Amino acid sequence: MILAAADLKAVLQAALQEGGDFAEIFLERRRTTSIVCEDNKIERVVSGLDQGAGIRVLMGDNTAYGYSNDLSRESLVATAALVGKAAKSKPQTKEISFTSPPSPGEFVIKKRPDQVPVEEKVSLVQRANDAARAVDERVVQVTVGYGDVIQEVTIANSEGLLVDDERVRVRFVVNAVASDGKNIQTGFESAGGHLGWELFEDVDPEEQARRAARRAVMMLEAKPAPAGKMTVVMAGEAGGTMIHEACGHGLEADLVQKQLSVYAGKLGQKVASELITVIDDGTIPGKYGSLRFDDEGTPGQKNVLIENGILKAYMYDYLTARKEGRRSTGNGRRQSYQDRPIPRMTNTYIAPGKDSPESILKDTPSGLLVKRMGGGQVNTTNGDFVFDVAEGYLIQDGKIGPAVRGATLTGNGPEVLKIIDRVGNDLGFALGTCGKDGQGVPVGDAQPTIRIPEMVVGGILDEEDGA
Repeated sequence: MILAAADLKAVLQAALQEGGDFAEIFLERRRTTSIVCEDNKIERVVSGLDQGAGIRVLMGDNTAYGYSNDLSRESLVATAALVGKAAKSKPQTKEISFTSPPSPGEFVIKKRPDQVPVEEKVSLVQRANDAARAVDERVVQVTVGYGDVIQEVTIANSEGLLVDDERVRVRFVVNAVASDGKNIQTGFESAGGHLGWELFEDVDPEEQARRAARRAVMMLEAKPAPAGKMTVVMAGEAGGTMIHEACGHGLEADLVQKQLSVYAGKLGQKVASELITVIDDGTIPGKYGSLRFDDEGTPGQKNVLIENGILKAYMYDYLTARKEGRRSTGNGRRQSYQDRPIPRMTNTYIAPGKDSPESILKDTPSGLLVKRMGGGQVNTTNGDFVFDVAEGYLIQDGKIGPAVRGATLTGNGPEVLKIIDRVGNDLGFALGTCGKDGQGVPVGDAQPTIRIPEMVVGGILDEEDGA
């Protein structure tokens, strides 16, 4: 525990002495290591320690928030009293008796990253860099990044909740750039999770680097993607970027309550094909968005958001849940002690179906096969999106055809979910840092192979045809 229980009570009572009906303290101690290789040399090796406490007071729907990196009792009591003054209501004295909720499960860390010498981490990054550059002479730039974080938290509130937790995450990324003097293409690979150095028991960093480089070279040789309406098959290995962006954010309760979501007011209604079930699950061992407890101390949960096409639930934190007389769904998350919690996804995915990926492809005469997604933009108010395709292929007579580059997918999230007509029995995860309201948190997303009968695909004109 970062702070003794008696000190936590004193802070919470100080927060309520000027008023307010709920007080919370979030204490954090975060140790990080980051290693980056660029231009064929190690550019950065950074290790750091950050610690502090965030204090929140609620009065009705109003929130007051403050933080301090001084963890002494005196400093935190003073900060709490200052934050509490913003409540502007009748002062109250509240006896607090702490209890700790049971953990929903344990995430076993086989080898903590702080037990691995920094020289070994640097060597891993260098080997990956060398492997990527050895793929082809057209690989002109490689960036390899390694990072780990060990985050200790203590969370306590005026309702008597007290939680201690430790989160350990490791992440490894490779970005390769290939050029033929005329065109430039990139390839990206990433791996990581809520786990330790054992990540590299299953992930070969040199092979990850070679895959990124090969993708960049392959896209360099690919022909320009055609444009128009066509069938799109999204492979499971593409990850769940689309479901995260085009659907997931719209199911976060704060956006719903502000009427900034296309899914507002649609509980119990059909919002997707009956083949589609969407789940947010923070309890999956080892995944990047997994957590034992969220950043308000609520145990991680598996939440079915859409079931067989019917909208069943939204994702709530404490504040949005109490506005509706509900319980939090374990989705209260924050970037650090400096940020207030808001509803966020954990690991969000479309549940696998019954079809084999091979049969889906075989039954598709023509179209576009998407194996990797790139960046994109989404309007959560109406669900419209535009995504880049990082790796795509034409489908010809039910088989994988030539690679194409420059493809974009344009559509509307809810409308796309409604017309999906095939769902595979596979499931491919991706990981990332999700940004919202200026905060970034680790998330996972996934999908099986899915077929969308018609989407607008944007392409590029072939330079040889006069572009």
